[in-house]
Amino acid sequence: MVTIKEVAERAGVSPSTVSRVISDSPRISDETKQKVRRAMEELGYHPNAIARSLVNRATNTIGIVMPRSAEDVFLNPFFPEALRGIAKCTHDEGFCVLLTTGNSDDEQIESLLSVVRGGRVDGVILMYSKLDDPILEMLTEMNIPFSMIGRPTISEDINFVDNDNVNAAYEAANYLISMGHRRIGLINGSLNLVVSIDRYEGYKRALAKNKIELDESIIMSSEFVQEGGYESMKKMLSVENPPSAVLVTDDLIAFGAIRAARDMKVKIPDEMSIISFNNIPLADFATPPLTSVDINAYSLGYKAAKLVIDDIKGKKHKPSCYIVETRIVFRDSVISKNNIS
Repeated sequence: MVTIKEVAERAGVSPSTVSRVISDSPRISDETKQKVRRAMEELGYHPNAIARSLVNRATNTIGIVMPRSAEDVFLNPFFPEALRGIAKCTHDEGFCVLLTTGNSDDEQIESLLSVVRGGRVDGVILMYSKLDDPILEMLTEMNIPFSMIGRPTISEDINFVDNDNVNAAYEAANYLISMGHRRIGLINGSLNLVVSIDRYEGYKRALAKNKIELDESIIMSSEFVQEGGYESMKKMLSVENPPSAVLVTDDLIAFGAIRAARDMKVKIPDEMSIISFNNIPLADFATPPLTSVDINAYSLGYKAAKLVIDDIKGKKHKPSCYIVETRIVFRDSVISKNNIS
């Protein structure tokens, strides 16, 4: 069966452009429409009538694609906060939200297809970005507006909102260096997620800029759960030369890391400093209060919703991206190396 991607390759355009030609979008020039339609005819491609009909009816509902099952996702406060931003925007714009989840890619695809082909949503928000994601590839082939939280991994015309995670991690690692730390560990998130890849890159750049050698023995990766941080910190403290500071790419992971340090009789921050990401409300109540990079999850959600709703309403003539600023919230989990006895 011929796909939109194959039509796009024949016509020399992106899959999203093909989708817009199918829906007869006024954004696309007549010349491009003719080129795409010629490619469709040559390949024998016939648009999905169900998908095409979505353009002509409105549900005032946005589908939300979560990265895992709801049971797992809501353990991390990032998602409720981002959803709060989505809910505020959709309420202001007169839209409702519909969550789709699954324990695997296949389950997520089945859930998403059900709501899209069933005509139950006008658009979709993808709440994450990961490598080789079949759901992202599928969304680019669907005739439906969508946006995503996170930098897309394919070079298509995609609405997305994100932080500058490379620079944010660079600034966080550089702060530790400015406090006199030269041996700095990293506890990262899952390496199939773009956010983890970008934060790892920022960490590496800060070390390289300050002529600090990268040491793989103090670089760990974890799922975004406390248990992952706990196990990663235990391993890090067991190396021959443990770090004096650690950059953790998620507060929930950091809570587990702090607990492991406490169990191994390592004092935070007297013997090890920790800086983390997300600045969730509980960060202020950790022991010690956790220095964390505020990524403004609420704004990430709000902007993602605004992008897709504007697309649905035809207010935009081309896909947009929006970068939400970050800032370090200084608390008590980092001290100067000179103060470590």
